Amino acid sequence: MSNHLLIYCTCPDADCAQSIANHLVDKGLAACVNILPGVQSVYRWQGKRESAQEHLLAIKARHDAYGRLEQAIVDLHPYELPEIIAVPITHGLAGYLAWIDDNVTNENQ
Repeated sequence: MSNHLLIYCTCPDADCAQSIANHLVDKGLAACVNILPGVQSVYRWQGKRESAQEHLLAIKARHDAYGRLEQAIVDLHPYELPEIIAVPITHGLAGYLAWIDDNVTNENQ
């Protein structure tokens, strides 16, 4: 299993996205968070089709920080059920992956 993750999370607006991104990086839970504005989401919620403009967070982190990162998002996110999906990074530039390692704190730090 890879120790690196790409985690996706949608946010309702730019302020929410920036706040969560800042918190994750400041707390050492993520090495980098890209904020992609203008994502159009179409989804089913409570039996109805919904559509919303959202901001997508692309979060680079380590597997061993996932639990703390997920809890931080849940605590900060305004949605009742936020999208939090983690995908393993199976390949990547070795130096970039090492940079992720260097910028995500261990649980014991």
